[in-house]
Amino acid sequence: MLDLAIAVSDHSMAPDQYRYVETHAWWLGTFGLHQHLTEHRIRQWVPARPEREWVLDRELTGAQTWLMGSAQEAAEDGFDLRDVAPVGRFRARYGEFRTDEPAEFDQFCGPVTPRRGSWQSPTPQFILGLPTDPAALLARLQEDNPGSWFGPFAAAVTTLRTALVPAELRAAFYRALTGLPEVTLQEHVLNVDGVQCFAIVHDAGRTRTELLIDPADGQFAGERDTVRTDSRCGLREGTVISTTAVRTALVDAPGDIPRG
Repeated sequence: MLDLAIAVSDHSMAPDQYRYVETHAWWLGTFGLHQHLTEHRIRQWVPARPEREWVLDRELTGAQTWLMGSAQEAAEDGFDLRDVAPVGRFRARYGEFRTDEPAEFDQFCGPVTPRRGSWQSPTPQFILGLPTDPAALLARLQEDNPGSWFGPFAAAVTTLRTALVPAELRAAFYRALTGLPEVTLQEHVLNVDGVQCFAIVHDAGRTRTELLIDPADGQFAGERDTVRTDSRCGLREGTVISTTAVRTALVDAPGDIPRG
């Protein structure tokens, strides 16, 4: 493992404050023979006390980039943007949102007790149970995630993507990932919003994954997946199939959106 010169820090959070997490994403979608990237805006307000109500806003902007086929051809075949992902406002204690169910715009979701969580679906309780020693964390990542599709690197990215990993544990994750094969480090990499980041890159399998880190505080700042070889569905080598930018801030109430 390498010693990384990445500064990690957290802002002190008052008991009644919320952590604001905003994700700007372009994600791959498939409709028949048509492949497209669709723009999403996701905003989440996470209370300092997790038993309080969490709030999630999901928005489809309507913007799309067609990688195969065209918007006109897809529309003629029956494509409907409303089927791409759930949208609206959802509320739930412990972040247990039920976005897979049809809902009115401002829906409250249960349950009222927290799940322990997992690598595939990390919760604050799960995250707090992870070791902060990089060697122990690397061993845990490898032991719990031996698969090729959802391996140690994917498990780490899924956890960091929550933007709820405290500074000491983030530092452990970044160092642990350098102990994996086919991982390299890059500086001055831009996320989809043009923010300059540090990148931990996993260049293996079907896709090249870049884990993007804000050099100011070591917070998760996004990710990017790029096809490494021509795919059977027709996507060419070098095609970006997922790209995100993530920013976080502290706010006083759900619904507050910080400037910048």
